[in-house]
Amino acid sequence: MIGNKPNWKITILLMLGGLFILLPLYLTITIAFKTPQEMTGNLFALPESWSIANFLNAIEMTNFFQALGNSVFVTLITVILVLLTHSLVAYAIARNLHKKFYKFLYFYFISAMFIPFPIIMLPLVKQTSMWGMDNIIGLAILNAVMQLAFNVFIYVGFVKTIPKELEEAAIIDGANTWQVFWRIIFPLMKPMHATVAILTALAAWNDFMLPLVILSDSSQYTLPLVQYAFQGQFSTDYNLAFASYLMAMLPMIIIYIFAQKWIIGGVMRGSIK
Repeated sequence: MIGNKPNWKITILLMLGGLFILLPLYLTITIAFKTPQEMTGNLFALPESWSIANFLNAIEMTNFFQALGNSVFVTLITVILVLLTHSLVAYAIARNLHKKFYKFLYFYFISAMFIPFPIIMLPLVKQTSMWGMDNIIGLAILNAVMQLAFNVFIYVGFVKTIPKELEEAAIIDGANTWQVFWRIIFPLMKPMHATVAILTALAAWNDFMLPLVILSDSSQYTLPLVQYAFQGQFSTDYNLAFASYLMAMLPMIIIYIFAQKWIIGGVMRGSIK
């Protein structure tokens, strides 16, 4: 709004952006419920009968629930590792940024955000194979490492907003640095924990490249890998494919819809100071 007049340029851009986002989602939903015969007609038309047959067939053909369990396991372990370790690393850096070593360490972590994954992909595959980490546990650990740069960036910004007087008072009362962090700082970081947990869960759940190059056992495939194998095997049956895609992305869509305010708010708090 400019004064009392609407800004039509911004409004039109927002409408177009919404259309480009919602149209693929609409097609995914409608095609997932259609039969192959209906695909020959109007692509944008609603299904004549809303049948769940495609979903049942996709579950059976892709061993969906096993892949779902693998994705849930990897995502949960990744989120737990990230919250427990990245916050601790960021706290140590934030409280010692006046020292050259910690300042170098901070910018070293931040620089990792600008390194494309394909550059480190081949060394990473060889290293994980040598260490026996080519499984879902190793995948969860690597996911946590991959998220370190961005999480340290927003955690450090948030820790700077916490008054040091709280820590000084706790130290006077006899607490050591370890106790200060876990009993005072870590609970105060709950808003940032929520943001980091949601962003990490989204990244771990939707990650395709890392599981593709790391996992060697097909029984440990996550949902993105199952979708890839499904597409290669049943590339002509779009109804089954889209039903499988919809089931795979539905949990994260629901989480993002209800949690987006924490994502935006947390990133803003972590980037200001």
